[in-house]
Amino acid sequence: MLTVAILALGGCGGSGDDSSGSGSAASKGPQEDKGKTPEGSAPPEDAVLAESEGDGVVMTVTSAVRDSGGFLTVSGKVTNSSGNLWTGGEWRGDESELQGNGGSIAGASLIDKVGKKKYLVLRDTSGRCLCTKFSGGIDSGKSADWFAQFPAPPADAREVDFQVGTMPPATIQISEG
Repeated sequence: MLTVAILALGGCGGSGDDSSGSGSAASKGPQEDKGKTPEGSAPPEDAVLAESEGDGVVMTVTSAVRDSGGFLTVSGKVTNSSGNLWTGGEWRGDESELQGNGGSIAGASLIDKVGKKKYLVLRDTSGRCLCTKFSGGIDSGKSADWFAQFPAPPADAREVDFQVGTMPPATIQISEG
């Protein structure tokens, strides 16, 4: 019962005051967050871990959470600034198995530079990614949330590079879920 109460209180954060500086999405790389989260806890949902620009879009990473089941879920937002409909086709990856995923984030990868290992997005037995598919694309000036699930790097890996398509890699901190 105490655990439930602690979890319930943990989800009730925030004073409604948005003066934490979270509106500064123009910065690149990890943000210097004045309200850093304690070791082992997930960052606030609106925190920007990293941002990368290219292909006429801005990709923001807001969460990278390792769970106890051995998975790492990375999520964020993509904003189309290209002036045209963006379909995400260049993000699905080059492997023939991934071609059936259409416009998706199936081609994303994580690089553990310390462990010298690359992690690919997980797939089901039919080859469908455990990730967001951008059905119908994203209109210019619009945004969409995304996620991708990976095998979790070892527990001592606290930082990885996230990369998709021709976007520059984005270094992100892993939190424990």
